[in-house]
Amino acid sequence: MVFARNQWYVAAYSQEVGDGLLARTVCGEPLVLYRTRAGEAVALTDRCVHRRFPLSESNRDGDDIVCGYHGFTYAPDGVCVAVPGQTRVPRTARVPAFQIVEQDSLVWVWIGEGEGDAKAIPRAPWLDSPGYVTVRGMEHLDARYELLVDNLLDLSHETYLHAGYIGTPEVAQTPITTEVDEDAGVIYVSRRMKDVECPSFYRESTGIEGRIDRWQDIEYHPPCLYLLHSRIAPTGIEPGPDGDDPRACHAEIVYAITPETETTTHDFWMVARDFALDDEGVSEFLAESNRTVVLQDVEALNTLEKVIATEPEGYQELSINIDTGGLAARRILQRQTAR
Repeated sequence: MVFARNQWYVAAYSQEVGDGLLARTVCGEPLVLYRTRAGEAVALTDRCVHRRFPLSESNRDGDDIVCGYHGFTYAPDGVCVAVPGQTRVPRTARVPAFQIVEQDSLVWVWIGEGEGDAKAIPRAPWLDSPGYVTVRGMEHLDARYELLVDNLLDLSHETYLHAGYIGTPEVAQTPITTEVDEDAGVIYVSRRMKDVECPSFYRESTGIEGRIDRWQDIEYHPPCLYLLHSRIAPTGIEPGPDGDDPRACHAEIVYAITPETETTTHDFWMVARDFALDDEGVSEFLAESNRTVVLQDVEALNTLEKVIATEPEGYQELSINIDTGGLAARRILQRQTAR
């Protein structure tokens, strides 16, 4: 599958973009990101027009980048403002500049043609809300991004791949409900579990003892943003009539699924919680545990990519009910790539 290019993708966390020159490839586009003295994030093609030297391996002069090979100098809009040995700058001396939007502590980049609609970027407001504390990281996959989409939309794999962390037998045993908003291009997959075992991931972080009611409500905005609304409460505790839910713990699990190349992916992961806000020990536990879970996925998906590379042409998968969300995602991604 080719990339869905006329789309927004997460290129970095806001905290990653600063005075230094950050190299990151998105949908096959090598980018250099940095922040101007006024605080504005910039993304340029990471390649000097002269002899292709990476601008990310170059130097800053104020808000400009000076190529570390021959000194071609680029302003934040990508226009070359100085070249060595002559006063006239060639009219075509410029590198593409990419539209950037910062929202919810994420740096989004528009990879497509023309100007992207910033209002189309999906929201994840918990990530910088004072009512939540967030831990985050990013892992690299030697696997295509579609495999990560499949993985996240079928959480039954938690029972087997993540046993001892977030997986319990009930995850695989509980049926799912799937809804697809074709007009908005959003996929919803829900699994509601009652009177089930509390996995260590939540037992250790929430302090809830005994059995729980556990909700997993997925909201996937193709191609990039995945939201898992997780509710954990002692068995029998229900939300109030107005939706208030003070006796439950809520975790917003967010993934930004950003293709690097056709067979590699940036896996941005975040866990925002509304409990134990002042407990640094809980933050450390969730960061370490979630990274362990993500690395288990990374290992499995890297293995799958190797298998795909060797399988015969025309190989057909078998799909079942738990794959409904993933199959819907594939249809929407195919539609997006055709635009």
